[in-house]
Amino acid sequence: MRGHIEAEHREGGFIIIPVLWLLLTLASLAGILTVYLVNTAAALSLDDDHLRSAALVSAGLELTAYELTSAAKPLRPPTGSFSFRLDHARVSVGFRSEAARIDLNHAPKEMLANFFQVLGARADDASGYADRIVGWRTPPSDDAPEAESSLYRAAGVDQMPRGAAFANVEELRLVLNLPPALVDRAMPFVTVFSGRREIDALEAAPEVVASLAGMTQDLLKAFLEQRATLHRDARTIASALGPAHAGATIEVGDSVRVRTVIAFDNGRQATTEAVILLDGGDDPYRILSWRDDPEATAVRRQYGKAQ
Repeated sequence: MRGHIEAEHREGGFIIIPVLWLLLTLASLAGILTVYLVNTAAALSLDDDHLRSAALVSAGLELTAYELTSAAKPLRPPTGSFSFRLDHARVSVGFRSEAARIDLNHAPKEMLANFFQVLGARADDASGYADRIVGWRTPPSDDAPEAESSLYRAAGVDQMPRGAAFANVEELRLVLNLPPALVDRAMPFVTVFSGRREIDALEAAPEVVASLAGMTQDLLKAFLEQRATLHRDARTIASALGPAHAGATIEVGDSVRVRTVIAFDNGRQATTEAVILLDGGDDPYRILSWRDDPEATAVRRQYGKAQ
């Protein structure tokens, strides 16, 4: 009898152990499933916010294009801002004509050289940087087809000059001898979408206005002090800029930079910067560039973490 009871206990023990292991396994699986579901929900939420952000930015671009094209081209505002609420978010939109920036594909060498001096480069170095930018965007000549490329080969770099227009401003980082830190400082003031040699001095940053040929410190100071009160007409601008007026324009142009900041009701935020072209075709505008979270990109680049 005792042996029979001990056998039953042993058999019971053998049964209990697999049950315990099964329960522990199920508990572990339940924990893994919970983590998976939480992570999946978070990912879906982020994807949903990303999709909503794209839709809200598109709405902001539509409204910007409508505001600008509803007026005759000479009367288009060169800059402006507005906000609206939609889809549980507040959307703030600001726009500015690309003519307020220096176009890497069209700016004359003197303007480029002055610009790099304004950013802190020595005069001789700045002139050399301007030469390399002009060399990058200029097709090879029949007389000296390898003149610019030979400089890059002599420097032992991998990339060769495009010999054509800059495709985007990031190509400036590939131009021979330009210091990365100087390029970083230049980025907020340059474009490839203006399509003109001149800049809109009424809207441009002081660093850009200071780059005009014939500009002096005294003239720059006087112009910046009064430009908020100046009328947008050629005679007024010419009088205010004096010998520097040749590089300025009052035309707004068709390319516009639009910055959109979205504040969702759930606390999340998103920022997008896009450049659109008001080309008057079948669509009210065409997107030339689109960049999400431009501030984060700038910070990553500053600390050497750009992708």
